Amino acid sequence: MLFVFILVVFTGVFFYAYITGGDSRALSMFAGDGVGVLQIEGAIDDSQSVLAELKRFKEMPWVKAIVVRIDSPGGAVAPTQEIFEEILRSKKQKPFIASMGGMATSGGYYIAAACDRIVANPGTLTGSIGVIMQLTNVEELMKKVGVRGVNVKSGPNKDIGSPFQPLSPEGREILQSLVDNVHSQFVTAVAKGRGMSEAQVRKLADGRVYSGAQARQLGLVDQFGTLQDAIDIAAKRAGIDAEPAIYYSRPEQERWWERIFMGVFGYRLPRPEGGGWLRYEWSPSLLQ
Repeated sequence: MLFVFILVVFTGVFFYAYITGGDSRALSMFAGDGVGVLQIEGAIDDSQSVLAELKRFKEMPWVKAIVVRIDSPGGAVAPTQEIFEEILRSKKQKPFIASMGGMATSGGYYIAAACDRIVANPGTLTGSIGVIMQLTNVEELMKKVGVRGVNVKSGPNKDIGSPFQPLSPEGREILQSLVDNVHSQFVTAVAKGRGMSEAQVRKLADGRVYSGAQARQLGLVDQFGTLQDAIDIAAKRAGIDAEPAIYYSRPEQERWWERIFMGVFGYRLPRPEGGGWLRYEWSPSLLQ
């Protein structure tokens, strides 16, 4: 009878964990102390889901350390900065180790720099410490189809970047000043996170991409290793002697038709992009 009761409780707990996406409160009853893996994948256009998962890990007493697994080209400036600042605050409570996958460039590196230690593969693409703003001018195209854009504005610079007119020298100067300012914020953040001088970082911050091996030589990465290596480092820093349990952040829920589309065509439905056109991002598509 006792065996049946235990079996029912055990089954109920794991069924609850299953329907809630692997709820750590349920799983921790059996798994014990461990390491949370915060997954940051794809373009960073919004910070809310990452911050929510980070908050969840911070509030779990059985999650003793956090590995930030990054496979991202970067993204919008403000969401990247929000994640960076939250990691800086949170690592006062728990160790944070960055684990770089195939790519952790620009905003992806920005976030990694906030962690206590950065683990990468020799072939990881990283660096790209810089800012890009892309504007499109369709003035000549609109002339061909007989359409002319008209701007009614409150000031001479309100329509900077309009696709219906060329960028004036004054407008270019204003936008370049904006890009330079945001770039300086990037340099300051990396210097703060990595314990380097701003002069050291600025020498490396011309936007170029580095391999993991190059980044290690330059002091942007601490060591080579896999995700499991990063988990082991985090567990050791947290004082976990036994094999740590691993708690993964919950991926963004996809709707049933999105899962069907992925199964049939092999890629996800495109989603609206957000975050604006001032970006900490590297991608070959941005250079075309």
